[in-house]
Amino acid sequence: IERKKKKNKQYQPNYFISLPITNPQITVSIQAVQDAIIQKDQRLSKAMVRSGSLHVTMLLMHLSNEEEISTAVDALSESKVFLEDLLRGKRVDLSFQGIDHFKNQVGFVKLVENTTILMEIAETMKKIFQEKGILAGEERAFKPHLTFMKLSKSMELRKQVKKIDSNLYEDFKNHYFGDEILHRFDLCSMLKKKQPNGYYYCESSIVFGEKHAAEPDDAELVSLSKRLVENAVLKAVQQYLEETQNKTRETDGSPMKTEDAASGSKNESDKDNS
Repeated sequence: IERKKKKNKQYQPNYFISLPITNPQITVSIQAVQDAIIQKDQRLSKAMVRSGSLHVTMLLMHLSNEEEISTAVDALSESKVFLEDLLRGKRVDLSFQGIDHFKNQVGFVKLVENTTILMEIAETMKKIFQEKGILAGEERAFKPHLTFMKLSKSMELRKQVKKIDSNLYEDFKNHYFGDEILHRFDLCSMLKKKQPNGYYYCESSIVFGEKHAAEPDDAELVSLSKRLVENAVLKAVQQYLEETQNKTRETDGSPMKTEDAASGSKNESDKDNS
């Protein structure tokens, strides 16, 4: 029995392939759900996943030493070739909507679009890692999801709360959280110290596709700057004309003064034209 326990402990997952969540709309929406749940049950604050740690787990594995970590880095790098061939430069939006749970122990946001592509990627990654001798993958079928709370985060909490009541997040059951552009995978450690922003220690990453395709380029930024300056100038001229007209109305309307004013305006106009 002791030998079996030791063997199981040796092969417990300690690394994983992460699809990080970087869209602020998603993280802010999840924070709102977490706050609403905590207001109803303060104990569950210990079950919440920090916004910086939000991710979709693609593949679990056990890496025993630096040599295996290096092998896993190579396997992830090989996966990039497959990804680029699969996507062919196409942008893939991962849409997150609605909340579900695993046995009332884990609360997660559902992925409702492009799940087939992710499942194909996960299966191919699993083959690549296993061919290199890395113990990767699980027996159960891959189901992409975004975990935002789980009782296993705290042993103390698990003694107090046996199940998470689904009524606590009933108002968000069908809530749309936002889209994440598929552009990066990380090889992360479960045990090493997390980064300052709350994200996991990362051994290696692969980046693909166009993450910032919707952002303006330099030409667009220059054009926008010009429009802002032009609008500011037009506004200033309009304000000046309005003030001038107001002053004209306030002056005495006698023929001599009107004539002088007209003459003065003509001179000013000539100077402006010059």
